[in-house]
Amino acid sequence: MTHSLSPDAQKARALRDALGRFATGVTVITITGPDAAGQVGPMGFTANSFSALSLAPPLVLWAVAKASRRAAAFAAAPHFAVHVLAKAQGDLSARFAGGGAGFAGLPALRNPEGVPLLQGCLARFDCAHHACHDGGDHLIIVGQVLRFEQDSGAPLIFNQGVYGSFTPHG
Repeated sequence: MTHSLSPDAQKARALRDALGRFATGVTVITITGPDAAGQVGPMGFTANSFSALSLAPPLVLWAVAKASRRAAAFAAAPHFAVHVLAKAQGDLSARFAGGGAGFAGLPALRNPEGVPLLQGCLARFDCAHHACHDGGDHLIIVGQVLRFEQDSGAPLIFNQGVYGSFTPHG
């Protein structure tokens, strides 16, 4: 079915559904930043908009909706960490989506820049803020990778509004 773009809500939903056909990995981005009350502490954000951008220099990007009450804190953070979630970490995705539990009850691990870290992820990229760009109703945040870690295992996948996993051919 072909759709032309218009501001109509049905067309916007159809576009979102079509974009949802693209399977993505799931990440949690973490920073140390101010909460709604202005208290500085660990913050996390579930994002499936993560992508590699450049190898030289090593850059990655992700996007946050401007309407998110956490957007300004993440856009202003001088450092952040991107955690690529493993197949069994759907609970971490939910914990940092919307009004989830956040860091409550998790170990207080930090990298040298003071960014809170999550354990058991497939990969982690510790980044310095490189740039922030306007992306329509989102902010595109670019980070320069300072260091990274990786582990083996299957990734958590998001497709058509649900979580799943990847099974390699062969």
